[in-house]
Amino acid sequence: MTHAPIALTCGEPAGVGPELAVKAWQALGADLPFFLIGDARHLPDGISPIEIADPAETADAARHGLPLMPHNFAAPATTGVATPENAQGVIDVIRRGVDLVQSGAASALCTGPIHKKALQDGAGFAFPGHTEFLAHLAGVTRVVMMLASDQLRVVPVTIHIALADVPAALTHDLLADNIRITHAALQRDFGIIAPRIAVAGLNPHAGEGGAMGREEIEMIAPLLDDLRAEGMDITGPMPADTMFHARARAGYDVAFCMYHDQALIPIKTLDFDRGVNVTLGLPFIRTSPDHGTAFDIAGRGIAKPTSLIEALKMAERMETARRNG
Repeated sequence: MTHAPIALTCGEPAGVGPELAVKAWQALGADLPFFLIGDARHLPDGISPIEIADPAETADAARHGLPLMPHNFAAPATTGVATPENAQGVIDVIRRGVDLVQSGAASALCTGPIHKKALQDGAGFAFPGHTEFLAHLAGVTRVVMMLASDQLRVVPVTIHIALADVPAALTHDLLADNIRITHAALQRDFGIIAPRIAVAGLNPHAGEGGAMGREEIEMIAPLLDDLRAEGMDITGPMPADTMFHARARAGYDVAFCMYHDQALIPIKTLDFDRGVNVTLGLPFIRTSPDHGTAFDIAGRGIAKPTSLIEALKMAERMETARRNG
């Protein structure tokens, strides 16, 4: 058990976040204490949370109901339809969660899914997404997005950009920073003393000696040699199409991929429901379920809490590893 509870932000109240928080508490109870920051009006009908004023009350409250740190929003939520008046509330809840984890009142931050367009339309949200906003709040210039499950950990070096823009965005400094940040996080937050890192090439067959592209020869391979000289255990650049079968996965602790789909297709194929989004490089632990607001199924009672439960469990394991390291 963590020394302090995990703070869970509600995310977009018209999405599946609030109902998944209830399901996660029903599954975990007091075994893994967490509290939700949000508005009780946004919870499913018939749910009576246990309101708390201090995170220290979480463990006791969790024995009786979902612990809720109240945050009053401007409006009720209409299931499946984002309400512009609530956009600022979503942003303020994230700020509040960061304050609590930075103060030590919460041991880790787990974030419910947000709807970026709703935040932009309703509150002029100036960040591409959750991760960039958290980096801003923490005063950090570079963070890394990892998708993790029991079967695979992957890091997409470039993320939400067009495939045509990837070669120009894939710089020496970006790749080097991603690998260094991840290497340190695997040691500190996952308890892996000597992380084994596999790095995919950008091009088919990792460029096939320059026949299908020269990024591997001119930038990726020399950079990996430099990192090996620093003492890192790195394999690559490797053809991405041979990196994700079971025998290959047994040989590394994390796979670096050069673009979004190269990373997310394998983990979502292997473990669609249990993938967790982890932000590395922050001064605090942050995890999130690897799915969005799911407006199309919100309020129907069919959303699965599996990814959220795994995100909470991973946050607890990371906190334990960091505390015992």
